[in-house]
Amino acid sequence: MTVSLIITTYNWPRALYLCLDSVMQQTVMPSEILVADDGSGISTRDVVRHFQNISPVPVHHIWHEDRGFRVAAIRNKAIAASSGDYVIHVDGDLILQRNFIQDHILFAREGCYVSGSRGIITEMLTQKVLSGEITSLTALTKGVRNSNNVMRVPIMAIVYRMIAPSQAPRSCNLGLWRRDLIRVNGFDEAFEGWGYEDTELGLRLNNSGVQQRRMKFQGVAFHLHHDKASRDNCAINELRYLESIREHRMRCEKGLDRHLTPKISYLGGGSAAVVGG
Repeated sequence: MTVSLIITTYNWPRALYLCLDSVMQQTVMPSEILVADDGSGISTRDVVRHFQNISPVPVHHIWHEDRGFRVAAIRNKAIAASSGDYVIHVDGDLILQRNFIQDHILFAREGCYVSGSRGIITEMLTQKVLSGEITSLTALTKGVRNSNNVMRVPIMAIVYRMIAPSQAPRSCNLGLWRRDLIRVNGFDEAFEGWGYEDTELGLRLNNSGVQQRRMKFQGVAFHLHHDKASRDNCAINELRYLESIREHRMRCEKGLDRHLTPKISYLGGGSAAVVGG
């Protein structure tokens, strides 16, 4: 199968550089990389161009104007621009362990989506990583919290998958078949601001018969410390999510199909302008 890796980012070019650098070191590369950029400035564009020049696979820059936290919309635009059978979503503040893509491919199953986890690293360790003082991370690195999330033990991953209860998926580490995303109409763009857009997507996938596969002890990623995003829209987003539960939604109205028509045209160097987004 072909795999599209979508990396969501907003105005943190150094973190994005480290994330993309960890992709370059994967044991198995994705078929393409799409940077889903929620309105960053020129420094982020420069990082993307650097990796477009050195990556063995195509790197596309999907950007829209900064009009606040619109991560659901930029993810949909990246999905629409993707060509892979399977789509892996990560955030641009993650550093991926070298088997990350390989593990996702091994975990993928028809009729299922994969929900992974990530290890949190402290502010002090994050500064050392950002400065280049520390260039590799393991579960034993001082400053790695919830280290059980960053231990890669494939046999334990099999056992965990069989006994783990379902949970709300995190879009920072998520694998889905593209056709399943089309079936449920992708992320609901009615969600603006932080919160619930990935949980609600998981609900619609489950309502549509797409089952969750929990991945732990494989698909390892380290999450850089940062200040929390504004929660101003969280209560509104929660109400929207509760409506989806009550209505047993399987598709959203304001979703992926808005971008599947020829609205995305690639520019020179693998960047893309999103027209009418």
